Amino acid sequence: WWYFWGPSFLFQTSQSQAPLSELEKAIDVIIDVFHQYSRREGDRDTLTKAELKLLIEKQMVNYLKHVKNQTTIDEINKDLDINKDAQISFCEMMLLITRVTIATHDHLHEVEDQQHQHKHQHQHQHHH
Repeated sequence: WWYFWGPSFLFQTSQSQAPLSELEKAIDVIIDVFHQYSRREGDRDTLTKAELKLLIEKQMVNYLKHVKNQTTIDEINKDLDINKDAQISFCEMMLLITRVTIATHDHLHEVEDQQHQHKHQHQHQHHH
């Protein structure tokens, strides 16, 4: 969907006057981290299998545990490489980040529910 905005939109955001929000800072961090690893070898804007492995091991070691079906890095690599060019683009990488973020969100709710189980039971009773 972002293609519709065209490059002019993307350039405007980088010079916007307002201070960045927390979410915008988080987006910047994701982009920066991707580039820290994508620049190491081969194409500067894609991850090789080795770069992806390093990024996952260094940057996602805690939260990857929240993904229900534990998979090996090889499987993740195969799964993400949608166009099968043996390179992971930023867009392909975002699929992993999205999956891990959703799994982490669900995990946090599970932990919360376990901690507040007795409180929750009262709130969720329906009175007819």
